[in-house]
Amino acid sequence: MEHDSVSRRSFLALSGALPLAASIGSDKQIPVGLELYSVRDDLAKDLFGTVRAVAKMGYQVVEFYAPYYDWTPAYAKEVRKLLDDLGVRCNSTHNGSVALTAAGLPKAIELNQILGAKFIVWASAGEVASLDGWKAVAGQLTEAAETLRPLELRAGYHNHQLEFTPLNGKRPLETIAAGTPQDVMLQLDVGTCIEAGSDPVAWIEANPGRIHSIHCKDWTRARGYQVLLGEGDAPWAAIFKAAESAGGVEYYLIEQEGSQFSALETVERCLANWKKLKA
Repeated sequence: MEHDSVSRRSFLALSGALPLAASIGSDKQIPVGLELYSVRDDLAKDLFGTVRAVAKMGYQVVEFYAPYYDWTPAYAKEVRKLLDDLGVRCNSTHNGSVALTAAGLPKAIELNQILGAKFIVWASAGEVASLDGWKAVAGQLTEAAETLRPLELRAGYHNHQLEFTPLNGKRPLETIAAGTPQDVMLQLDVGTCIEAGSDPVAWIEANPGRIHSIHCKDWTRARGYQVLLGEGDAPWAAIFKAAESAGGVEYYLIEQEGSQFSALETVERCLANWKKLKA
């Protein structure tokens, strides 16, 4: 995606950051949801039927990805009614770069408020080539956070391999974490973190209170992402422990990029594995 460079603004000191939001459903088990990119082809053909199918499997939360940004407010209201009828929440959305710009953010705000989401997550800043470029990404997130805060919405950033790959000796995600206020969520994608050679548990512990949601995607050197949740290299028990004791996790999101099964069967099998991992 194209990156819109902006001037970096001073970020809030930790002491001045807003208190952490109460955990969603804090009196209950942390909910598990589905990043709907996992069933993208089904979703494109029949959004309502696909959401009903994943709700029937037992998913409590869904995260819509970038194409949602093209919806009209009227269509977003129809989707919200569907979610309410199913008892499913949309806690966050994944967004292209335009949604986090000054020009594009108002539309993202309107749609996310309709959906009842709390986090507007930047899915990727694209191929940023320098640490100064990543500082500009942090500045753009900070500006968005300042706009969202009075509306009880929050900005977030989702990592891929690139953000964990050192650039001049420093991982770009460290630059984003240091250059944004505490209330900007660092949404951890476990699979890409591991593929890039980083330790997800160490990252969570180094950023307490900022890992409000986690994309639970597995990876193995032999098969890449074509493994089901719990069948790869991710140390899930340690990740869950760190996320729930230090990270401030409010909800988990299963994400799958494919397997030998159909997309819907894949995410159903992943949810079954999830229940075993969390038993």
